[in-house]
Amino acid sequence: MAIIRMDHIPESVKMNLPLNLIVPDPGEMKGVPLAERKVLYLLHGLSDDASAWGRFTKIELYARKYGLVVVMPSVGRSFYTDQANGQHYFTYLVEELPRYLEEVFGIKPARENTLIAGLSMGGYGAMKAALLHPEHYFAAGSFSGLLSLSIVNFAPADDSMRVEFEYLFGNLEDLPGSSQDPMTWLRAAAAKHADLSRLYASCGRQDDLYPVNLMFRDECEKLAIPLHFHETGGGHQWSLWDREIASFLAFALKSGGNEVDG
Repeated sequence: MAIIRMDHIPESVKMNLPLNLIVPDPGEMKGVPLAERKVLYLLHGLSDDASAWGRFTKIELYARKYGLVVVMPSVGRSFYTDQANGQHYFTYLVEELPRYLEEVFGIKPARENTLIAGLSMGGYGAMKAALLHPEHYFAAGSFSGLLSLSIVNFAPADDSMRVEFEYLFGNLEDLPGSSQDPMTWLRAAAAKHADLSRLYASCGRQDDLYPVNLMFRDECEKLAIPLHFHETGGGHQWSLWDREIASFLAFALKSGGNEVDG
């Protein structure tokens, strides 16, 4: 597989952003060009960037197994939001980045060939993209994601983080049930009868975000939204996320005919 590390300046963000891609080498194409391959958007967490998944997991091996193109963008500590300062990271993720990949690389997968997943902050972003734009993605995965804003312990005790989150989201007390709350996205998707048949969420039982993942699971059950939920021992750690991305891909691509030799 080839690793492409590049920088570009999206109009929606107005600053230089790193972007990492994993694509098959020409000898591995096996007659399946980039335009016809499944594409996985893989999102990083709060303290990471586009390089994290490649550094800390075996994602290149998983990409080879399934013949995937993997797109790993960088969004800083934005929580994949369109910010008040004019830096629109969510717009970048769901609109400008796919357009850029098509125009530069010829990558334009249909919905049935497009997956999105992420860890922690990236799990929040992946579910946001999939639930607000189910027409773009056939499968979505969250690993140790912030999947509900409906409990008070989202508000951090650390004053600097509180200031940061209030800059991103506004008054933290107003977040439950707001347009930033994953529960709101779930209810909106359910009301539209969106096809959400391949949602995956996982979390370690020792993770501080375990309770909000249980809340997300329970809300999916209440709304009759199918969710493959996996809980395991462990905390907020890369060894768990490496296992979970492998499990998510096996779940999402289980229909057969997806694996590519080489």
